[in-house]
Amino acid sequence: FFNVFQCFYSQLITNATILQGLKGKALSLNAEDFPLAKDVRAIIPEDCFEPDTATSLGYLSVSIVGTAICTAIGVNMLDVFNPDSLWTLPVWTAYSAVTGTVAMGLWVLAHECGHGAFSKNKQLQDAVGYIIHSIMLVPYYSWQRSHAVHHQYTNHMELGETHVPEPVGTEEDGSFAGRAALIDALGKEDGLNAWAAIQAFLHLIIGWPAYLMIGATGGPARGMTNHFYGDPLTTPDQPKKELFPGNWKEKVYKSDIGIAAVLGGVAAWTACNGVGQMMALYGGPLIVVNAWLVVYTWLQHTDVDVPHFSEDNHNFVKGALHTIDRPYEKLDPLGAIDFLHHQIGTTHVAHHFDSTIPHYKAQAATDAIKENFPEFYLYDPTPIPEALWRVCKGCTAVEKRGDRWIWKNDGLEEQLEV
Repeated sequence: FFNVFQCFYSQLITNATILQGLKGKALSLNAEDFPLAKDVRAIIPEDCFEPDTATSLGYLSVSIVGTAICTAIGVNMLDVFNPDSLWTLPVWTAYSAVTGTVAMGLWVLAHECGHGAFSKNKQLQDAVGYIIHSIMLVPYYSWQRSHAVHHQYTNHMELGETHVPEPVGTEEDGSFAGRAALIDALGKEDGLNAWAAIQAFLHLIIGWPAYLMIGATGGPARGMTNHFYGDPLTTPDQPKKELFPGNWKEKVYKSDIGIAAVLGGVAAWTACNGVGQMMALYGGPLIVVNAWLVVYTWLQHTDVDVPHFSEDNHNFVKGALHTIDRPYEKLDPLGAIDFLHHQIGTTHVAHHFDSTIPHYKAQAATDAIKENFPEFYLYDPTPIPEALWRVCKGCTAVEKRGDRWIWKNDGLEEQLEV
């Protein structure tokens, strides 16, 4: 009887929610059906957990050479397109888009260093990760800790570390009310599009710096956090779950040394050559890198029919298997972006189950999970731009339905169709 009731209840929740590329698959999963971590690990080839330093360095060289070529082209463009002139802004914007997209590959590899997936040589691994992340103004050890927490508490309402949704408050309060006000003022279609544009800007441009500075979109249990300061900025609801406990505080300040050195170099560069040149060759591409980072982290864990969980019904496997793989290889005809980004978005489910799997072995792990646990593997074929716009429009606030938190979009079904 209990199983029949669970099936009926899951179907009821699914029918009450807007369904898109996943067709409600994430909502149809019952808590008691999820496999144990050891069972998932057992079906992944053992070789997948072994990084190869030479292979990792080979992929690193691809990203370094690609970024260096773009930078060399940019330096030579300075004599033709004066970056201090507003007339050249479209040119430098296009340059930033290309260079930032290529340089995102470096970010991904530094991210692998933080996970221990780059090399068994820990000194080499940390040196590579520390240097690359510092150049991109990411505090290496601070992020290493917070990102590990994100993996542990994926789609957790209280302890999740990124893109934790806002619960629906009163009709006059919060993001849900803000979206409703725009819809009332502009109509459903125009209001939703205006809301989506605001969300895209806030997430893709402001989101990453805001996360580093004040823990924006992080769960409420740890209080307000700062990746450059070891202690919470506000009193945590759960003091034993603070973001940087014990020895991690010292590592936060070790990370700050690299950031300070890079900021000093950037300041000197700006003083000697002007804001225009610095933004053209460094600031602009870095904004694009940050935007790519947010696209990946947002879309891999968020969609209108993907739930979140409270502390009493969340576990690691459930969180990891609510990660979504998406068709980044179809962003361009050659799949170049997916290659340059080391398939981080097309094999993210496997990565979230075990982040020590190197990216060049993640496809084999993905295939094993798809073959052995097809009912739990989430893949959304929606093209990335359309999926991003849908998330911007429809993933605003959640309400508790049974044991899950579901995005509230009543009456917006037609506007959220892709």
